[in-house]
Amino acid sequence: MKYFDPHIHMVSRTTDDYQAMADAGIRAVIEPAFWLGQPRTNVGSFIDYFASLVGWERFRASQFGIAHYCAIGINSKEANNEGLAREALEILPDFALKEGVVAIGEIGYDEMTAAEERIYQAQLQFAVDHDMVVMVHTPHRDKKKGTLRSIDVAREVGVPMHKLVIDHNNEETVEDVLSAGAWAAFTIYPHSKMGSERMVEIVRRYGPERIIVDSSADWGVSDPLSVPKTAHLMREKGIDPKAIELTTWTNALDAYAQSGQIDRDELARDAVIDQRQSYNDSSVLRGQTPRVDEPVPN
Repeated sequence: MKYFDPHIHMVSRTTDDYQAMADAGIRAVIEPAFWLGQPRTNVGSFIDYFASLVGWERFRASQFGIAHYCAIGINSKEANNEGLAREALEILPDFALKEGVVAIGEIGYDEMTAAEERIYQAQLQFAVDHDMVVMVHTPHRDKKKGTLRSIDVAREVGVPMHKLVIDHNNEETVEDVLSAGAWAAFTIYPHSKMGSERMVEIVRRYGPERIIVDSSADWGVSDPLSVPKTAHLMREKGIDPKAIELTTWTNALDAYAQSGQIDRDELARDAVIDQRQSYNDSSVLRGQTPRVDEPVPN
């Protein structure tokens, strides 16, 4: 079975993680822009970071047969340095409209400040103006309040609910998101947020419609194999195979293919890998024999 992890921060992961993900059946990922763990000090750091998402990471993933897409945005935590966030908004169009960018994200709230809301609104408006999907980061504290506010503001700006993906959901928020008509995504962390066991029960209770499983694996303690591991647990717990496919592949594909940036036919085929390739003279190999697949006949 193929898996789609539509929220994972691969810039924080090793190349060995890409290999393990490919071996586990992960065929596609979406890497949303996020906070790096320490404050950025100038707009140039946004430029270099966004460039890595549409460039190097896309190449690195391809060397293991994984299709890499990304979302571009100013993260909610970074919105509180509003002067720098405004500078970053100026360069947003230089990256958000590039090939392989499937959404504006992840954006939203962290501490529910006025600055966060202003930067959130500005990016929602950009998404509306360019008919883009939006990936929303819901806050770790006051999650229900933040989720409801995220939906309300998106609706006020004019984001269609079928183009709104609310992430970091839990049992407290899932009904609100589904009732609004948005996509409900769940980040599976090994020790916080949403565990695999809880995810199984959510799918059992609510069914698979518009529910998405992802890992959000980043620089913290997290697991880039959360999606296939959760799918395996679903099978063990007797969840219908169709529901597993929907929540770990099809729903993410349907949500983000609205961007026009995802080739469904390409993802349905096995990847053809040529590890002799390089990106700006860089390779993922360190002396290994490159894998070179035979081209697939037309």
